[in-house]
Amino acid sequence: MHNRHMSLLEVIALHAADAERAEAGGADRIELVGTMDDDGLSPEPRVVEKVRRSTSIHLRPMVRLRAGFGTDGGEATRLRGLIAAYLDAGADGVVLGYLNGLNRIDKEVVGELVGDGTFKWTFHRAIDHCLDINEAWEDVKTLPRIDQVLTAGSARGVEQGLDDLLRRAKNDPDAAKLIMAGGGLKAEHVPWLVRAGVRAFHIGSPARPGGSFKAYVDSELVASWRDLIDDEVAHAREHR
Repeated sequence: MHNRHMSLLEVIALHAADAERAEAGGADRIELVGTMDDDGLSPEPRVVEKVRRSTSIHLRPMVRLRAGFGTDGGEATRLRGLIAAYLDAGADGVVLGYLNGLNRIDKEVVGELVGDGTFKWTFHRAIDHCLDINEAWEDVKTLPRIDQVLTAGSARGVEQGLDDLLRRAKNDPDAAKLIMAGGGLKAEHVPWLVRAGVRAFHIGSPARPGGSFKAYVDSELVASWRDLIDDEVAHAREHR
């Protein structure tokens, strides 16, 4: 895992000010989005550049230009250009996830987007919308250089998906290494997830006063999540 922690905390940022505050609060990584419309769409490459200039935090922009999780050949070309622009602007990796018309992971399109790089990347919550989640997990494990799957265990959020996440993490060590729990994540979910072997966590609104994306990320809120996660992980290690 990244830097000094035994766990990973990722925070959604909309701009450099969010990223600076997340870094100050002890976050390991930023998922950079241009807007929270449709659950998060791509930022402009110049925003990536600004974040890179003002922080040293690990930075992954969202690669998603419209609602839903489908794409097509024409758009895939644009998306590849976007990924190249992000990497040029200083991104460390990207966040993406595409499904085909059968609501299965579109291995072809995703493979085309990430295929020829050296960067690490996150498959995002599109996985929670797959028809057959077990099959989706088998598919996702075959993708090159993936190091995280952002999942709530349910399209409706962690509250509804917690049992599935816990079961998958306990029964499948490879999945446990990839799972980054997020999507309506609450503090009380963290101890259960850590005990099941999950070590990566993703927060958006909980990092902001009043849970509002109109408010900037608050470094003290980020720090409280950092402490919570670190304490739980330390506790789990003692009781192994």
